[in-house]
This record gives sequence, C-alpha cells and structure tokens, in this order.
Amino acid sequence: MHPKHHDTFRTFLASQRHPAAPGDPLEMWDQAAKIEVVHPFNSCTKEDYGAVLEGLRRAFEGLYRRDDIVMAGAFEGGDWITCTGYYSGCFIAPWLGLKPSGETAYLRFGEFHRFEDGRAVESYVFLDLPELMVATGQWPIAIGPGETLGYRGLIQGPASQDGLLWPRDADRGADSAKRVTEMLLALNTPDEAWRPFWHDNMVWYGPGAFGSFLGIEAFRSFQVPFESQFEGWSGGAAGNGMTSHFARFGDGDYICSGGWPSLTGINVKSFLGQPASNERIFMRVCDWWRREGDLLVENWVFVDVPHVLLQLGFDIFARNSELPASGGNSR
Repeated sequence: MHPKHHDTFRTFLASQRHPAAPGDPLEMWDQAAKIEVVHPFNSCTKEDYGAVLEGLRRAFEGLYRRDDIVMAGAFEGGDWITCTGYYSGCFIAPWLGLKPSGETAYLRFGEFHRFEDGRAVESYVFLDLPELMVATGQWPIAIGPGETLGYRGLIQGPASQDGLLWPRDADRGADSAKRVTEMLLALNTPDEAWRPFWHDNMVWYGPGAFGSFLGIEAFRSFQVPFESQFEGWSGGAAGNGMTSHFARFGDGDYICSGGWPSLTGINVKSFLGQPASNERIFMRVCDWWRREGDLLVENWVFVDVPHVLLQLGFDIFARNSELPASGGNSR
C-alpha cells in the first residue's frame, strides 16, 4: 500500500468496522459518488447505499464487520482502496425475501472504492447473497457449474495471516499484477496454459453458488466445465470491447481485479440448472489473489450470480421468499 493511502485507509476502515454503532458509515463518500452494488440493488446513489446498509443493520442484530484483506493502489490514473471479509450478526428480521434464521449468520463482502481528495467517488460492492442463502437453507439450486459442488461454507482469510499488514513492497506489487494479468489471459485455452501460474496446492475460494476448491486438479474440475458453458468466454483483461476492469493492481504479494462486467460469453450449455439461452451473458466479477514465491496460492472470488441468473430468466429473489429457513451451514 502506498504511504499516501495509509491515513485514508485507516480512517475508512475505522468508519466501517461497526456498522450498527451510532454515526454515519458513508461519511467518506462524495455526495455525487457512483455506487454499484450486486443485484437486486444495482446502481445506487449515496442515499440508496445508505438504505442498503440500514437494511443490513435491521436484519442482523449486533452487525459488525471483519476485514481479511486490505489493499490500495493505482489503476489507469485512479487511486483505489479495496477490501474483503465478512459482515456478521444475528439474523433476526426478513431481508430481500430471506427468512431469518434467528442465529448468527455471515455475509461475505468485497469492495472497491476510488478516492479523490480523501473522498470515495466511485464504488463497487459485492455481497455473496447466495452463500448466505446456502447457509440458511434458502438456495434452491442443487448443482454448481463444476463437476462437483465443492465446499460451500465459511471462507477463511489468508493462510499467511498478513492480509491487514502494510505498507507492502511496491515493486513486488507491480510484478504480482503483471503475473496475474498473464494468468488471466491464459484462461480458456485448450492446453490449460494457466496451470504454470498456480501452486499445486492452491485454494480457489469461489462464490457460494459455485463452491470452493482445494488443489489444482479440483480447481480444474470447476474451471474447465465452467468455461465450456459459455462460447467465446472472455474476461476483462482481454480487451474484448465488451468487458473491462475498473481496477487491477498489485500490493506486495496481493493482487486484485474487478469488472462491472468482467466476464462475457454466449451461454451454450445448461448453467446452474437453467437451460442454455444461446445469448450473450455478462458477469460482474472481482478477485483477490495471494502469491508465494512466483506462484499463486490463494484466490478469493465474487460473481454476482443473481444477476447472471436474471439474464437467464430466473429471478432468485422472487422465488426464494417461498422457501423455508433452516439453521446451520450446507456444504
């Protein structure tokens, strides 16, 4: 993290840690900030986003926030702060048609914020709503994109336990970003050219609807079938003219990227139980990676899956309000 970001980030993180406490969690946002939040929220004003946070506070008693990774850096002339972790609280009131479990619940988040003069002017907020639905027994889709469901429980922070330590080596960060960009361009290749970038015992922490996978062969059992469900599958680093990254940078051994949308392809096979649409689908995606030596060892991923399903004609929020709640994790 560049030293000029330290004070801004410390102030930002402190303002977000206890959302249920008195005060304004949006104090650092510009009034005219552009804010995008996953479906069903989508494009938000500052007031709209305040309402999103207020809805969380009402639904989750004692709401607090735990950040596992924090980064800062520059991309295409913009200064960005990004973080990922979990909100947690006792799920006591209906939210988005979800029935409360009456128990402690976790909601994974990922955020990117572009700052100008100490104020956030552009934000992208990912919430893994399907993971919460899986954990409370309200996710209606029994399959994932891969050969198996994978693990669908609580996701851990970095194994190295250094996701909150800064400053980090700027030159190392630039090299890390270069390596990830090269890896992204090697996805969806017949010879699986992405393999040399990864440690054999890597961990891919996927969105709740996709599952998480330990080891490069388990990751392949997800990635290759996933790619095959979309013809012409292409990502935000490819310069395809349809998707792009709003941010992609490195910070020491950590790298991040995000696009709104980031992935696109024509859906040619059944996806998450929905029939092939044979139409172009766009995916809002963000990632954080950690490297050890020259290899990537951990990757935290968000996909706005409800938005993808909506493009396939399935409104997950219209249906899930009819489903019963049950406590505990479903894997």
